[in-house]
Amino acid sequence: MANKYKTKAKKWKARAKALEVQLAAAQPQAPKKKALQVSPLAPKDGFPLLPVIAGVDFAATQAGVRYKGRTDVMLARLAPGTVIAGTFTRSATRSAAVLDCQAKIGQTADADQGAAILVNSGNSNAFTGARGWASVNTLSAAVAARLGLPAARVFTSSTGVIGEPLPHERIEAALDTLVAGLDAGGITGAAQAIMTTDTFPKGAMAEIEVDGQPLRIAGIAKGSGMIAPDMATMLVYIFTDAAISQKHLQTMVSRQTDVSFNCITVDSDTSTSDTLLVAATGKGPKIADLRSAAAKAFEKALAGVMMNLAHQVIRDGEGATKFVEITVTGADDDADAKRCALSIANSPLVKTALAGNDPNWGRIVAAVGKSGAAADRDRLAIRFGAIPVATQGLVDPDYREEDGAAHFKGEEIEIGVDLGLGKGKATVWTCDLTHRYIDINADYRS
Repeated sequence: MANKYKTKAKKWKARAKALEVQLAAAQPQAPKKKALQVSPLAPKDGFPLLPVIAGVDFAATQAGVRYKGRTDVMLARLAPGTVIAGTFTRSATRSAAVLDCQAKIGQTADADQGAAILVNSGNSNAFTGARGWASVNTLSAAVAARLGLPAARVFTSSTGVIGEPLPHERIEAALDTLVAGLDAGGITGAAQAIMTTDTFPKGAMAEIEVDGQPLRIAGIAKGSGMIAPDMATMLVYIFTDAAISQKHLQTMVSRQTDVSFNCITVDSDTSTSDTLLVAATGKGPKIADLRSAAAKAFEKALAGVMMNLAHQVIRDGEGATKFVEITVTGADDDADAKRCALSIANSPLVKTALAGNDPNWGRIVAAVGKSGAAADRDRLAIRFGAIPVATQGLVDPDYREEDGAAHFKGEEIEIGVDLGLGKGKATVWTCDLTHRYIDINADYRS
């Protein structure tokens, strides 16, 4: 009889093992890479040492959202008193998570109850219909229950492949691990968890003194391709200990978004998931008046963090080998200047010329002409760095092609255009377009 039971036990174990194998086969492993091709434009010193922000704890883990063996979920717990501002994509096909965050930002919520941010990579939960909303609601409720928060104070984001249902049950199963791992010094892991095609995690910080007290800001971001923001960009999370109202914080965030994240482009494609959230915990110096010296100092520091992160996204543009700054002056107004600058930055002809070290300024002229901005061919001036290329609509008599080519060979390239019409000006940032961009996006699987 004992042998009979042993035989049955062996059979059940064998069946269980077979089921484990089947389940493992159903979930793909993280792709094996020959070697991580970190962008040549990545910060030379690697990920920065970010300050601890009083009132924020972080955790990250592997939930197997799309692949096993990849850190793909992060959780940030925000102390009572935290206010949150944000900007979001205006894409007509934005995800349920974006719509949910927008609605929650607009509510008059009780900041005394604290808040949380939950982010996953591998799946964007976009174009997933009613199921997408179910995933957002389920995860918001699950986080709220574990942290003792109202669901209205839980903000979720997802990034990755579009059009596939989010396996939110895997994230929900990982929540206990995340909650147990919450730590004030865990922001580095959080930055790694939100990456998709990024080749390096992105972080930036600032520390200033207000009324004799230190005020700290720390931010993380992800973004590499599908970058042409129409609000903020990609996924960006910034934390500060400033004591400031939600209204004042929102004013600053919206204002600085327009001159940082809304002035970068990798490939002219706006994402369905772009989200920027800025959380102020209220544990540091108080900023009550937007006209005060303290408010101006804080906004300047916040602007620096936002610009740093925006530039890092461009430096990690898919396949990028050159960081390009394009400044347009002399436009009818600032809007025309930006329209013209983005036309140059998004031109495949300009971007491939940059990749090939070809200072083909005729392509810049063409991009100006198609931009829709007011322009006069005979007033147009172009420069590469400090090198005059064209003046009054003609090639500069002292311009030498080899000088332009030498400038284009650098990793940092400046292109200047003056339309000669007015006082409008704008600066945007982009990168070159290489074959590596095609390699990445011809087989994109996050």
